[in-house]
Amino acid sequence: MPHTHRRRHVARALACMLTALGALAVVEPQSASPAAADTAQFRGVNWARLGDNFHGGPLVLHGLSGSDSYQTVVAKANAVYTGFENNLGANTVRLPINTYTVGTNWWSAYTGAIDAATARGFKVVLSYWEDGVAARDGRIVNPSAFDTMWNTVLARYGTNSLVYFEPMNEPGGHSAGEWANVVSNWISGRPSIPRNRVFVSGAGLNTDIKSMCADRRLDGTFLSLHHYTFFSGAKTYDQWVAYLRNAIGSCADRTVVDEFGAPMDTGLNYHDAGSTDNFVRYFRATTTVLRELRIGSVYWPGLGGKIRAGQGDDWYAMQKLHGTGTNLTLSTPSASGRERLRYGWGLDGDAPAPTGPLRNVGTGRCLDIPGGTTANIQVQVSTCANSVGQQWTLTAGGQITALGGQKCLDAYSSGTTNGTVVGTWACNGGDNQRWTVGTDGTVRNVHSGLCLDVNTATFKVQLWACWGGDNQKWQTQNTAARRDARLGGHGGR
Repeated sequence: MPHTHRRRHVARALACMLTALGALAVVEPQSASPAAADTAQFRGVNWARLGDNFHGGPLVLHGLSGSDSYQTVVAKANAVYTGFENNLGANTVRLPINTYTVGTNWWSAYTGAIDAATARGFKVVLSYWEDGVAARDGRIVNPSAFDTMWNTVLARYGTNSLVYFEPMNEPGGHSAGEWANVVSNWISGRPSIPRNRVFVSGAGLNTDIKSMCADRRLDGTFLSLHHYTFFSGAKTYDQWVAYLRNAIGSCADRTVVDEFGAPMDTGLNYHDAGSTDNFVRYFRATTTVLRELRIGSVYWPGLGGKIRAGQGDDWYAMQKLHGTGTNLTLSTPSASGRERLRYGWGLDGDAPAPTGPLRNVGTGRCLDIPGGTTANIQVQVSTCANSVGQQWTLTAGGQITALGGQKCLDAYSSGTTNGTVVGTWACNGGDNQRWTVGTDGTVRNVHSGLCLDVNTATFKVQLWACWGGDNQKWQTQNTAARRDARLGGHGGR
């Protein structure tokens, strides 16, 4: 993600493009498409350091510790990648490198994150983020340190066909011509690296890929484009479609959008085609263009990233991290964001998850509203009967609704202690009515962070500290969910 102080000059540069966009009329979802591109193979997320990757020190990704051994990093990375794969359908991860990481003691452990990814068949994009040593203010200032770092990386991964190399992230301190020369020299100096394993960042903040696309010295490489709302300001849906198509130009067959993102923990509904919210318009338009042009993408961030005031991670994060040590799980804060991302990857359509029973693994019983009453009442688990009081829907905003949307699953009195009663209540949008779903089948209350739990003596449902018991694990009862063995599986269309 870009440095904040760089946004101003980029916004000015990109604003020049907007004057040509007004005449372009694009209607969702039937805008014309050029020939199919060849980058849809990349369905990725960024795994980032908590606090962003522009860092003058070792890059310790969210969930890792600087004291971790190689084996511990592998174990933690496997847990994270399981979440990326099962929750999202990802097959690619973009990882940062810098001179404080490569060739140091931390490199010996950090390579476990790369090795764990390739061992499961993931593609890995390694991208250099400026660190004040090899690069400063978006510009290479120490070519020797830059080359030494990359030579160390390539000595280990140059022959691994699943590893791709992005010489520098956001080279905004170079002019387009300067950057083309830098990256051309990088490529020509490493003839053993196939061009189709090199990601050439667009000039600026990876925003100008067309000048790189036009440079014949860079033929055969992928082009890395970054695309955020703060680069250019608010737009209608049609204007966002036109803006992104203009940024891509005729280069779709080489383009990978390896950073883009929107808020995932504020309850926005990315299914709403009529929304006037700029983030919703942007994210819907972006994923429409990606799907239509069959362009690969890497969401920012899958995990980690900048820390927003008042919370513990990036508000764009597609996944939330839970657990300690190597016992890590991920959950999805926005069902509609997840589904829209998958839509952009060409995996799903754009419909909400289906309604159906929720089965508690430990008891074998289903989440139930006693008697199917519309009164506010504590929920329980009962013999699965597919009755009206056992039909639940995970909404785009993270609510779990029942009785045709009349009631929400609610942590009573916004409780944050073990034993807090969970029942039905009129939907009000509160965080005590919002839930995230983990790869391990847990359902966590957003407000308290506690897990949806069954008292096995009374079969009443409550909140309790997450501890991994089967009485805290849930499954949907449709065919797809039984296959995925978790709530929030790939919904039918």
